[in-house]
Amino acid sequence: MAEKKPFLLRVDRDLLDAVQRWANDDLRSVNGQIEYLLRDALKRGGRVPKRAAPRDP
Repeated sequence: MAEKKPFLLRVDRDLLDAVQRWANDDLRSVNGQIEYLLRDALKRGGRVPKRAAPRDP
């Protein structure tokens, strides 16, 4: 699994409330929903990041 990096995100309260409702509908946390939406947007835009090559020991 990829390392998770903390990131502060400031969003409009109404937008956050809408994402919270959507996350609840999908049985996800808000953080999980935002990650899902970002991954989906990257996939649709043809910008999915390539997995990092394994490190040599």
